[in-house]
Amino acid sequence: MTTTLIPVGAPSITSRPVYAPLEPRPASQHLIIADGEGAEAVVALFGKANDRSAMLAAAQVLYTPGPNGTDQSAALEALGVAQLFRAPTIPALLPRLARVLSAAHMGTQFYLAGTEGLIGQAEREVMNTGFPHASVQKEHRGSTVRRVQCVHCKGITENVATDPFKCSHCGLNLFVRDHYSRRMAAFQGVNIDAEDPGQVPESVVRFK
Repeated sequence: MTTTLIPVGAPSITSRPVYAPLEPRPASQHLIIADGEGAEAVVALFGKANDRSAMLAAAQVLYTPGPNGTDQSAALEALGVAQLFRAPTIPALLPRLARVLSAAHMGTQFYLAGTEGLIGQAEREVMNTGFPHASVQKEHRGSTVRRVQCVHCKGITENVATDPFKCSHCGLNLFVRDHYSRRMAAFQGVNIDAEDPGQVPESVVRFK
């Protein structure tokens, strides 16, 4: 298991997402979105609840396996939440999330757990509905692969593990920056050999 927690106040560039362990909060509804090892964070969340039964009764979980194939949906089923939806992929999960958000009301608390790709896209959907940012908690668990947007062609490549890497849309060699766009829910990739075409450092695995 790989757990990456970036506490509030940790040195980072301004746009870099900040993560912390999920904590139960008073709410009329608890909407939880997770993938892969994020299920472990969800189980831990309910373990902290003062009134576990009440929280389970007001909880809805949307889950998908992680990009590394990790599927812990059985652990979520064992919790006994009021509603549990399992999608095969993040793209398949997002339309369901949009429908759930359309019926959500003020007083809902949001808990996002798992990979940065899942967290970023789910947070964007929540923010687009007008819910306050303070109602969203995020905990990174599992794979560190990144969702990267090429700043040149604007194409997005999912699950990037190496740096530099070739854009899956325009083929440029891209350096993966830590700069993060909440609007795109992606890190930024910049052409690494613009001034010296063909002079590309050896690609190394930075994200697993």
